[in-house]
Amino acid sequence: MKTLAKLPVTIVTGFLGSGKTTLLRHMLDNAQGRRIAVIVNEFGELGIDGEILKQCSIGCTEEEANGRVYELANGCLCCTVQEEFFPVMRELVARRGDLDHILIETSGLALPKPLVQAFQWPEIRNACTVDAVITVVDSPAVAAGTFAAYPEQVDAQRKLDPNLDHESPLHELFADQLASADLVVLNKADLIAADDLAKVRAEVQEELPPAVKVIEASSGRLPLEVLLGLGAESEAHIDGRRTHHDSHLDDDDHDDHDHDAFDSISIELPEADESLLLDALTQLVVQHGILRVKGFAAIPGKPMRLLIQGVGTRFDKHFDRAWRSEEPRTTRLVLIGQELDALQLEASLRAALGA
Repeated sequence: MKTLAKLPVTIVTGFLGSGKTTLLRHMLDNAQGRRIAVIVNEFGELGIDGEILKQCSIGCTEEEANGRVYELANGCLCCTVQEEFFPVMRELVARRGDLDHILIETSGLALPKPLVQAFQWPEIRNACTVDAVITVVDSPAVAAGTFAAYPEQVDAQRKLDPNLDHESPLHELFADQLASADLVVLNKADLIAADDLAKVRAEVQEELPPAVKVIEASSGRLPLEVLLGLGAESEAHIDGRRTHHDSHLDDDDHDDHDHDAFDSISIELPEADESLLLDALTQLVVQHGILRVKGFAAIPGKPMRLLIQGVGTRFDKHFDRAWRSEEPRTTRLVLIGQELDALQLEASLRAALGA
């Protein structure tokens, strides 16, 4: 009986808005016949990123794509790993003869180290290996002295945490994502000056072991040969990577994780005028320090859904696909931030839209 080789797994981590989903889409669009399964750890109640990934042209029908994308929708991966991750991996292990690679996208608020440590479990270790942890960095944000697009929001988060007197919890999370990396992608390199990019590289390398490579990218466009097949076996040496959260990871009680301070709320609205909706969302971001907005909008008179993704007050939008005949034309949004009041935010949006 032929012994199957270990199935390689690539973990893609990085801060909110750094470009993780864009990188995964690029990898899937250029899979070159590789049979790839995807696990999306969505921080929120809607499978927004999963929907985006399912649209990739990976040479299969929608039914097959739905069968390949696994979404973990129940909070941060490090806290739900035993509840959800293990059964998903067990199913993929059972199918590993039909797969060439697994990609895992963590939420922007997840800690990568405990996920890598999960690959030390015997049932997973005997069938899979972590080919690499890829950390995606928002280069313009780091050049600006923060890790999100807007430093005043990060400073507000720091002040909200009584346990930190000099560092934002986002800085610690950013450092921990780097500490677990086997490869770092300085993304959006085309959006900053060469001198600033060099400073970002130097700052990032200070947080890294010497063996970790740092490469630059624009919109995650890199050859798959650079991203896959690294053979890092990360699970074998992850215990030696020291992070800010090691004391938390050794504790059975996950309630004190820094990223528990983040709220993720979902809002469903009727059809909305595009400009009114974007103006209303921008106002909410400014007034409530919302870090991330993503979702789909139904625009009156438009046959296609409007995909919306925002980091701070910077919004990207495009019509992604036609509405299906059987699905309701509703606007669904996920808002991520700290101390968010779901009822207040929904009321503000409805008032601005006249809904």
